[in-house]
Amino acid sequence: MKGSTKEIIQRHGIKLTKSLGQNFLTDDNIVKRIVSTGSVGHEDLVIEVGPGIGSMTCELAERAGHVIAIEIDRHLIPALEENLKEYTNVTLINKDILEMDLEDLFKSEKVLEGVRSKFENIKVVANLPYYITTPIIMKFLEGSLKIHSMVFMIQKEVAERMAAKPGGKDYGALSVAVQYYSKPEMVFTVPPQCFIPQPEVDSAVVRLNIFQEPPVKLLKQKIFFKTVKAAFGQRRKTLLNALSNSGTFIETKEEIRGILERLGIQENQRGETLTIQQFAELANAFSIRN
Repeated sequence: MKGSTKEIIQRHGIKLTKSLGQNFLTDDNIVKRIVSTGSVGHEDLVIEVGPGIGSMTCELAERAGHVIAIEIDRHLIPALEENLKEYTNVTLINKDILEMDLEDLFKSEKVLEGVRSKFENIKVVANLPYYITTPIIMKFLEGSLKIHSMVFMIQKEVAERMAAKPGGKDYGALSVAVQYYSKPEMVFTVPPQCFIPQPEVDSAVVRLNIFQEPPVKLLKQKIFFKTVKAAFGQRRKTLLNALSNSGTFIETKEEIRGILERLGIQENQRGETLTIQQFAELANAFSIRN
């Protein structure tokens, strides 16, 4: 990339859009470390969300077989095209990731015809806008696109919640959802001074190693996530009250008490004390009638 982040922003007259959560990395060492965390190699097809002006895209292009950079802000496209013009292995797409059909991506974009079949792994590497971190990550996790691993720079607090273990204050529905699909690892933190403009919070890089098979067996996946949502819906209430007051299940309070007792779960426990295995057993019990 020719020029520093500040120079490129000034040269193109780029005005950062607060509503899009734009915070550009200015530390090249951090950029290299993020890409290294993704273990990106020539056998990989990498999807990057929110490339900004292309600082990390260039580093990815140097190492990956092919990079698909998806940027929502059309005002950044000229700077991206200039910075990426020497790379023939980058496809730039000006769309909203949340409105895209990822599985259909390789069919709808002519330039990507045949690209997917050339590479062994699909990986995701991105510096995500903080205000839509969770929807983007869950879109990739819940989608049918077979992804090998994902590396994101996100708000530190969210990274801690993703990697949290049962019993802690950070453990919640997001923890269970992410850990159903992957093994999250918080790799390192990044201070605000590494960005333009500086965010008001610390950031962290998290790596999600995607499971080929979920760690638990479910009768109905939909009931599993409804059970998790109900258990954490009223965190101050006991598990029995949270489940019976949620309006999610047809079982009466007494029937739910019986299910908990049968599974060896105390009715006065709270959702944050349950492991994913316990949530699965509870959901499977509900799946028989719901």
